Amino acid sequence: MQPLTIITANFVSYTKWASGPFFYYWTMQKQNQVLVDSFESEISALGFELVGVEMLSNGNTTTLRVYIDKDAGITIDDCVLVSQQLTGLLDVEDPIQGHYDLEVSSPGLDRPIFTLAQFECFVGQNVNCRLYAKLDGRRRFKGKLVKVENEHIFMSIDKGDYEIPFDMIERAKLVPDF
Repeated sequence: MQPLTIITANFVSYTKWASGPFFYYWTMQKQNQVLVDSFESEISALGFELVGVEMLSNGNTTTLRVYIDKDAGITIDDCVLVSQQLTGLLDVEDPIQGHYDLEVSSPGLDRPIFTLAQFECFVGQNVNCRLYAKLDGRRRFKGKLVKVENEHIFMSIDKGDYEIPFDMIERAKLVPDF
């Protein structure tokens, strides 16, 4: 098998091995704090902000997706630069067992939200949240983020207001306003 590099409009992906089709269904896990801590200084030294890290799995395939940002926006060249830096770091530290793909991406318009501090930045905007378990009979919430307080987010949705514990959130992202 040959090493593979995929470049698209939003991200650069490096994989250790190319195999199988490129259509996957992913499940997300909470951020790996060891990876976040390791990447944060490397990425900030290059002049970027680390938005978040996702470790996604599908059978035998694991993808490590790293979101970066900066005030002027992210280009493909930025993704390549950060990807090369992280590839060197990952090769030396080798924190992930087995084969994996490394993707470096801009957060995009529907940017993922990983931390309470990020939620605080987006108060007043619409967000989409998926929970690990049901809350009031539902796992998906889409509405206006009203406030963040005491490790909870407060959302206003057409059917009422909800208080959602942060540790129940499996995945969250902004809803673009066009």
